[in-house]
Amino acid sequence: MKQAWKVLLVIASSMGAAALGTTVHAQGDPAKSYPSRPVQLIVGYAAGGANDTVARVIAPKLAEALGQAVVVENRTGAAGMIGAVYVAKANPDGHTLLFAASSMFTTNPVMFKEVAYSLKDFAPISTTVTFPFFVVVGGSQRFQSMNDLVEYMKGNPQKANNSGAAGVHQLAFELFKSQTAAPGEFVSYKGTNEAVTAVMSGDVLMTIADAGGVAPTLKGGKVRALAVTTPKRSAGFPDVPSVAELGYPRMEMSSWMGLLAPAGTPLPIVRKLQEQVARIVGSAYFRERMAPLYVDPESSTPQEFASMITSGLAQWQAVAKASNIRAK
Repeated sequence: MKQAWKVLLVIASSMGAAALGTTVHAQGDPAKSYPSRPVQLIVGYAAGGANDTVARVIAPKLAEALGQAVVVENRTGAAGMIGAVYVAKANPDGHTLLFAASSMFTTNPVMFKEVAYSLKDFAPISTTVTFPFFVVVGGSQRFQSMNDLVEYMKGNPQKANNSGAAGVHQLAFELFKSQTAAPGEFVSYKGTNEAVTAVMSGDVLMTIADAGGVAPTLKGGKVRALAVTTPKRSAGFPDVPSVAELGYPRMEMSSWMGLLAPAGTPLPIVRKLQEQVARIVGSAYFRERMAPLYVDPESSTPQEFASMITSGLAQWQAVAKASNIRAK
């Protein structure tokens, strides 16, 4: 009888150890059971904008891949900072994600004194799109090249002005001035549409605008692009020279949109999300829907994404310091 009990004890112990091993293994790979409920995808800007539009293109495909709903939620205000803080404080289990614009991490910390988050509060997952800026003048202006524009600004400093929304557009103009040695005054507008309209009407000489904001008027000939701020020409506007071609490689700048999770999100979950985002971004479905927005589909590794954020912030910090722009 004692021998029988020993055998049963050994069997029970073995079963318990096996069960424990399975539990430990499951706990060691949280990606296997992720997600266990719908995923919130937080957008820090209003519905209908570019950031919101791209998020809503990605969300249904990500939901298909994960087997759970991905719900886009707009938490707007304070230049995207309200949404960013919400995600930074969320439970780091992958069920609350931020669909960010680059300005939230690269220009907000430069332009605002109180930014209640930083890169250390997040786990970067992947970029989704990048897009350049264009140096733009009115369609009726006589300038045919950026050289023409710069020479005019130097000869007519009282007429040298640039429209844009305070933030990245102001910093972009300061970078333009530092690289071309042109004078100029920044005239603040509420957004890109208003800034481009001011150029079209002749109220302002030029603007430096992102592709999505200026593309429709470029196509219509109401404004003219003299340069694109990327190393190579834009596929959507192949006749516009790059700043590198024109001899201004240090004027290169671009923006991005991407996904981040709260800091502390398990690495296997971050990897799972990155793999699915990369697959979506590389698909024909995504490319077709991004073409009308004039943005370039581009995924990245979490490490590459973190590096983009760090280098972008450093670029604008240097511009602000050199231009004596102070956070407000």
